Amino acid sequence: MEAIKVESLFKSFGGVMAVRGVSLQVDVGGRLVIIGPNGAGKSTLFNLLNGQLEPDAGKVCLFGEDVTSLPLHKRAHMGMARSFQLTSLFPGLSALDNMMLALHGLRRSRFNLFQATNSYARLLDKAEELLSNMSLWDRRNDRVKMISYGEQRKLEIALCLASNPRLLLLDEPSAGLTTGERRGVMEMIRNLPPDIAVIIVDHDMDLVFGLANRIIVLHYGEIIAEGTPDEIQADPRVKEVYMGIEEE
Repeated sequence: MEAIKVESLFKSFGGVMAVRGVSLQVDVGGRLVIIGPNGAGKSTLFNLLNGQLEPDAGKVCLFGEDVTSLPLHKRAHMGMARSFQLTSLFPGLSALDNMMLALHGLRRSRFNLFQATNSYARLLDKAEELLSNMSLWDRRNDRVKMISYGEQRKLEIALCLASNPRLLLLDEPSAGLTTGERRGVMEMIRNLPPDIAVIIVDHDMDLVFGLANRIIVLHYGEIIAEGTPDEIQADPRVKEVYMGIEEE
């Protein structure tokens, strides 16, 4: 089953064509990584996928339904979640408070002024599960601004998982991390439930080739190569355009 299917997306800003006829498909459980030089159109493509931008032309289907004109909050209700290059956490609140807000905001009970005590107990159990999976439960009472950047990245991904997504978009999940933190994030992504489709944009080649079952290479908004990690590593145009190696 297709988690997401994109057909001939175009997006321009003034005279700059940021995305040129991009088509892609990710099945449920798939792991797609999008790479390319700076300015290749990766972030614009992500914004088109999750509804922050509407394409000039083309089509986006989510789980078989045309969502091209749907806003991002409606795509979220259909099972899409996204992390960003820059963390969007509440730095003055604890890690647990951030998680409880994410969990509570997804439930109808958020509209009720008074709630049964056991409703919070269920949320706390879920918060413990998600934070423990990220090795963050021991830091639950620490304010976000006091934990490491790598832990903040993992917390943001945990918040994405609070919505029980079926499609997860991760924008530069390893950006700014130490080698050890990158390994931790890779392991966390590797251990995501197999029924979640994942699309990742990243520059870390260890992460790219360690996690992807398919890779797309963008250059000036166009897909110049698509294939398995082995196929991408052997592609002469990728070596020339992305890695700066020209084939004789």
